Amino acid sequence: MTYTMAAAAGAVAAVLLDVLVLRTRLVLGRVFWCAYPIILGFQLLSNGILTGRGVVLYAPSAILGVRLVNAPVEDLAFGFALILASLSVWMWLPTRRAGSRPERDR
Repeated sequence: MTYTMAAAAGAVAAVLLDVLVLRTRLVLGRVFWCAYPIILGFQLLSNGILTGRGVVLYAPSAILGVRLVNAPVEDLAFGFALILASLSVWMWLPTRRAGSRPERDR
């Protein structure tokens, strides 16, 4: 499996977890998409430093080859999956104990 395929699978899995499994539906709300550019900016900064200095290397055959701030674009999909899955679980855990669903911003 290439890094590109793994990144795509991770992003799809995170959306399915959010929308269908945990039903937090953060990805459907305004708040998530208003906050995500802030997260994205810091992700680009850290990815740029790590890949620009050679701390993290990628096999050219495993990525698309398109880079953004030194990092492959696939890193954006992994970052998205990580953030969405983490926030979805974060929102879901208290409702699991309370037995209700979280309110989301429409």
